[in-house]
Amino acid sequence: MRNHEITNVQPLLDEKGNLREPGWSRSLVQQYDRSMIKAPKWRIKEWDYYLVMGKDFAGAFTISDDGYIGLQSVSLLNFKERSWEHTETVLNAFPMGKLKHPSDSSKGDVVYEDKRLKIHFSIEEGKRHITCHFEKFCNNKPFDCDIVLEQPPMDTMVIATPWDKDAHFYFNQKINCMRASGYMTYDGVIYKFDPKTDFGTLDWGRGVWTYDNTWYWGSGNTDIDGKAFGFNIGYGFGNTSAATENILFYDGKAHKLDDVEFCIPESGYMDPWKFTSSDGRFEMDFIPVLDRAAKMDFKILVSDQHQVFGRMSGRAVLDDGTEIRIKDVLCFAEKVHNRY
Repeated sequence: MRNHEITNVQPLLDEKGNLREPGWSRSLVQQYDRSMIKAPKWRIKEWDYYLVMGKDFAGAFTISDDGYIGLQSVSLLNFKERSWEHTETVLNAFPMGKLKHPSDSSKGDVVYEDKRLKIHFSIEEGKRHITCHFEKFCNNKPFDCDIVLEQPPMDTMVIATPWDKDAHFYFNQKINCMRASGYMTYDGVIYKFDPKTDFGTLDWGRGVWTYDNTWYWGSGNTDIDGKAFGFNIGYGFGNTSAATENILFYDGKAHKLDDVEFCIPESGYMDPWKFTSSDGRFEMDFIPVLDRAAKMDFKILVSDQHQVFGRMSGRAVLDDGTEIRIKDVLCFAEKVHNRY
């Protein structure tokens, strides 16, 4: 059954390290246990990624353990007239579980500290707290932030998909529509978040990936008359015959979509895109304003990323047929090819 919803609490993996029940769920009903994985430690990937977006700026924060390499990064993005971004990354060799990522997104802190970077993700009752100090972030100037994301009881997007290889799986949770408050500071400028209009998203992932992958992912949030609306769209994350991760969120409830296609123009990432869905429930135009592009080629390790930020306009349809129209909502959509 396509878009099979998992509702029973159960271990994520069986005794062979394969998914017990591929599909999607509204919360972490499947229980991740790193010790159940039947792949080498250097193939296990665990990460927490937060994106917090204001009206014309954003911050992104990553703590990740990709087995043979750790990647800790901070991005500051400014979408005003002369848009710009800066991403600073710290790489670590062979962390292989040393960062101790929690097995459940609802509890446990995620921390990384060295002489230059201190980044801390903590969970409080109904809230997520992001603090960071990055020495010599850009032009020898530091970056700091203290951000709180509100997480009342709400549906999320959890996906469990197999790769076409034994003991390989993708287990991921997206939490949209978390109202953001707090600030970021850099170069004498304070970027303040307003919970009436600004939101954070969590991308929480655990799994064992195959070596060569191309994926597409997009996400956005906005306020519609005091009610939060958000979406998560994407593909390329394993075998999606049981379920996709395409979904709408409105006023705390999830509305499941089928396939969504990213229509990226051959003329370039900064030309207008379109998004269309197989069920007709997500039809959008996207005007890019900034391509956060990054390319790395170490022969064995290759990464070609285009995380494109822009403004989305169009229509989405909830499960009951209610039509939601949005205009110029700041969001992102990306295409990423990795060999790692």
